[in-house]
Amino acid sequence: MSDDSSSRIVADLRAWIATAPAGAKLPSTRTLVARYSASPVTVQKALRALVAQGLVESRPGVGTFVQAVRPARPADYGWQTAALGTPRGRRAQMSTVLRTVSNDRIALHSGYPDRELLPVRLVRAAFTRAARSDAAIGRPPTAGTPELQSWFATELATATPAGVLPPVAGDVIVFGGSQSGLNTTFQSLVGPGRPLLVESPTYWGALMAAERAGVRVVPVPSGPQGPRPAELARAFEQTGARAFYAQPHFANPTGAQWAPRTAARVLEVVREYGAFLIEDDWAHDFGIDSVPVPLAARDDSGHVIYLRSLTKSVSPSVRIAAVVARGPARDRILSDAQAESMYVSGLLQAVALDVVSHPGWRTHLRGLGQRLAIRRDLLLTALREHAPDAVPELVPRGGLNLWVRLPEHTDVARLVRDCEDGGVVVAPGDEWFPAEPTGAYLRINYSGPNPGAFPDGARVIGRALARQHPDRCPAGGADPDR
Repeated sequence: MSDDSSSRIVADLRAWIATAPAGAKLPSTRTLVARYSASPVTVQKALRALVAQGLVESRPGVGTFVQAVRPARPADYGWQTAALGTPRGRRAQMSTVLRTVSNDRIALHSGYPDRELLPVRLVRAAFTRAARSDAAIGRPPTAGTPELQSWFATELATATPAGVLPPVAGDVIVFGGSQSGLNTTFQSLVGPGRPLLVESPTYWGALMAAERAGVRVVPVPSGPQGPRPAELARAFEQTGARAFYAQPHFANPTGAQWAPRTAARVLEVVREYGAFLIEDDWAHDFGIDSVPVPLAARDDSGHVIYLRSLTKSVSPSVRIAAVVARGPARDRILSDAQAESMYVSGLLQAVALDVVSHPGWRTHLRGLGQRLAIRRDLLLTALREHAPDAVPELVPRGGLNLWVRLPEHTDVARLVRDCEDGGVVVAPGDEWFPAEPTGAYLRINYSGPNPGAFPDGARVIGRALARQHPDRCPAGGADPDR
């Protein structure tokens, strides 16, 4: 009866609204209750239906009014094309890894770990404590809270060998995430029009930060053991560059970890050319079969600018990172950071410090490596069985993803579309190259949600590849007709 009464009220009021002027006020709820002999709940339900249909608008404390009729017409933003001019670069579009997809898709594209791999209990408790503290209302120092600066410095100092001067809290600048740190560091140390050497392939966010800073990116080939020091020296010589951006441990996207001899030689080359090594240690907490030791721990002369992020290991909502730099370079980075954002939220800094200084943090990290290993191996097995032509370049000893080489002449864009049509979202490898891709690749994340769906995801990838390369299709799971 209530639904029937509500529908009757809606129909009657629609007829009245059709003849009423825009802005006319509807009778009060009390009047409508009396008029229709209905309950207040039924009348309110009818009014909500009219609001949802766009016929009336409710103004709390004032009443309900007939909505003004707005003629349907296409929006014209053509003037903005002339006002904005030609876009500065090709990376203005959102990266595939930032896409949010529905739960019915198998998400192998994301760059963030599933919540099951996060210290959820520690983060929730830290937010509760921080909300009750002065951090919720105070303004922190530009370089970061002293306690968090000290934590970052101490973590790096514990890896510093004897004879090398360890960093101190004053060397640390806290940022609202590693992307902000990259933007500011590139702008401060390289500058518009100047060359920046980068590994190829490399983190797409670093390429975006370089473009935003107007920096000219110069690729240096890098393989499973890292870049060739001779190639790096040649690039410094030919370009006059004074900075090299790199990920020595569990690189995004390749998962590569530099060999110790490579790391030592790269440091030598950087020093020989009076340059900076911008070391991005984004995956410090994601070791599986290896414990990363930052190159910054071996340098006390200011050549290594160290970027350490907590965003992915603590929580995507706790965007906290730090840059550790010494000398005038640190002063320039801090000056630009202050001009960019004044300071980083004291509340988020307090939460981050609470989590990483809690005894449960170390326990969480020990279990995290084991859980990542299980996921990595599950995805490797699924690819070998169902998509054998999608070959990982290496078995990463840490990080979150596999870098997968595809058969020559694979149309990667078509493959990505076919996979999505099959319910699987993957990231095309092209986004990680600073210049033309050197091959056909996918970056596949093993730390995302629902690892039980990895075999199904691999089947879809295998079938999509088989449609492009039917002559290579093996007997088994990659057959599109199976």
